[in-house]
Amino acid sequence: MAARSYSPIMVALSLLLLVTFSNVAEAYTRSGTLRPSDCKPKCTYRCSATSHKKPCMFFCQKCCAKCLCVPPGTYGNKQICPFYNSWKTKEGGPKCP
Repeated sequence: MAARSYSPIMVALSLLLLVTFSNVAEAYTRSGTLRPSDCKPKCTYRCSATSHKKPCMFFCQKCCAKCLCVPPGTYGNKQICPFYNSWKTKEGGPKCP
């Protein structure tokens, strides 16, 4: 059997695809990577722009303790943390800020 020769372009393209897919996989699995001790500082920043800091911190820390993820920024971006985004109150509203 003859050894198969790969062109440098195919090797480079394969490496590029590998790096791209690993970055996508890392972003997808990033939720749940916090330690419980990371929750308070992340929630402090998450709740920094609200006028309702005490309830925001309470629910943010409760959500973070359960899913070990806090979305980036002070508002929105909940799709980054799937469980954080899908946990609802009895009335059907979002539980996590």
